[in-house]
Amino acid sequence: MEETSHHLVADVMLGGVVLLGAALLAVLIFRRLGLGAVLGYLVAGIAIGPDGLALIDAPETILAYSEIGIILLLFLVGLELSPSRLWLLRRDILLFGPLQVILCGLGMFAVIHFAMPSFSWQAALVLGLPLALSSTAQVLPLLQSRGRMKTDYGEKSFSILLFQDISIVPLLTIVAALSRAPAEEGAIEGWYLVLYAVLAIAGLVLAGRYLLSPLLRLVGKISERELFIVTGLFTVCVSAAVMQAIGVSPALGAFVAGVMLAESPYRHELEADIDPFRSILLGLFFLAVGMLLDVDVILSQPFFVAGLALALITVKIAVIYALGRCFGLQDRPSIIMAMLLSQGGEFAFVLFAAAQQALLIEPEAASLFGAVVTLSMATTPFLMIFAGKLAARKVSGDVQLDDPELASQANVIIVGHGRFGQQVSQIMQAAGRSVTLIDIDPQTIDLSEDFGFKVFYGDGTRVDLLKRAGGEDAQAIFFCIDDRYMTAESLMPVRETFPRTKLFVRAYGREQALLLMKDNGIDIMREVFESSIRMSADALKYFGNDREKIQDIILEFRHRDRSRMKAQFTTGDMHAGTRHSFGGDDSDDFLITDD
Repeated sequence: MEETSHHLVADVMLGGVVLLGAALLAVLIFRRLGLGAVLGYLVAGIAIGPDGLALIDAPETILAYSEIGIILLLFLVGLELSPSRLWLLRRDILLFGPLQVILCGLGMFAVIHFAMPSFSWQAALVLGLPLALSSTAQVLPLLQSRGRMKTDYGEKSFSILLFQDISIVPLLTIVAALSRAPAEEGAIEGWYLVLYAVLAIAGLVLAGRYLLSPLLRLVGKISERELFIVTGLFTVCVSAAVMQAIGVSPALGAFVAGVMLAESPYRHELEADIDPFRSILLGLFFLAVGMLLDVDVILSQPFFVAGLALALITVKIAVIYALGRCFGLQDRPSIIMAMLLSQGGEFAFVLFAAAQQALLIEPEAASLFGAVVTLSMATTPFLMIFAGKLAARKVSGDVQLDDPELASQANVIIVGHGRFGQQVSQIMQAAGRSVTLIDIDPQTIDLSEDFGFKVFYGDGTRVDLLKRAGGEDAQAIFFCIDDRYMTAESLMPVRETFPRTKLFVRAYGREQALLLMKDNGIDIMREVFESSIRMSADALKYFGNDREKIQDIILEFRHRDRSRMKAQFTTGDMHAGTRHSFGGDDSDDFLITDD
């Protein structure tokens, strides 16, 4: 028994050496060539898999475990999205997402039905619909690493991917409805699966509110980092297991768990602790996909497999581009988004396996279309090189959108060069301060260039980008962007990374200012506060009031506004301090909750 356990440990260690060594070598080479890590992982998997050097003989087991990486990825994405943020994306999630899946799925159904007339329409349907799904594991890390999550096409891409994860439920239901196999005893069938999924999500939300939040507070008091890691992984595993138990994508459960914790004060701690696990497991996932690629299928009919992969990419680019234009995206962001989402996804393997078990397709067909999906995933790094060149070009002209890393050292970093940031930057420069300007909108950068301002491209709320821009040596960072959901908690990573740098933040109105007041190290300016005071002062002067009288009225207004803000912040009640006698009147003259 002891000898067997020693052999098992030796096999595991040897497998780990082979996997990590192959990944390290391939990723180094492919990064050096500018082709990205994902393609490196796929090639490494092919090299060490059964159809290569056969150094690993159980790729299915590795794939099963490495899918936890996708689950962790969706959990981390959920941490970035509060329920209010999701509500803003509802149109894209509930309309754009379904249209993309339906139109791309039907498009591939038509291609398969035409190219393979021997297949029944049921087989063509259960093969075509899964091909509408894209690779969450490939696209989201790309968006995050390049700071594109908050762009228009980044948010729409995320919304589509989120719906695709949800669509696993109805797609599995379609496979079950068309199944020719006898039903398994105890299996959840048909639309009961949808009902169970809704109930499971509701249960997870309630558990997060009444069980998880108190648990995190307890762990926070103990202040042991290991407990945060254990609690975070436990939360992810429980949420994923609940969904897995009813036959739904476990990644969806992890995403729900992340959203539950999006407004938790422990969000950043959980994110920092779990991210390394996500990175390693996602790499193993792509290694396993490469190992599972049936090279014999490709070699036996290479042109047919390549033609199907090309048809998949073409159909998805055409449909997603057209939908992007219909949903208000400009030409360039639409084509970038279409190329981002043009590949097949990891959940297609799950659906192909389900279709095979339902006796709708033969194992050879599952292998063939698995190869098509893998080949399409391998094209993504090349498409992203082209998309990156598109994103880096100006809307008009040939000027590049430069990374803030190229900026010279400055005293001040200004994030957002719109109507608010422009005036702040001009005043800072007039005072002799050197300024680095950052914006995420290419059109704003283009317009600024026309007026002689050098603006660097990027999401200025990301700590890694601010580091590249010289945030550690800057005296102040101004957040002049129109982000109505920025809070003290969302800025905490910036405060912790740059403790000596003063933060100045533009607030949309009173409610956002109160959220930012939780950190007294942030200097807040409400967007229209000072301009409304100036307009009122000009009007009083026109009405004949003398300068001293106007100053007294304005000072009294400021005093009462500060008192009201303090009362609202202390009590959490927006009506606190709203009854005043201002200007000799006892009316509710301060009942407005915004500026």
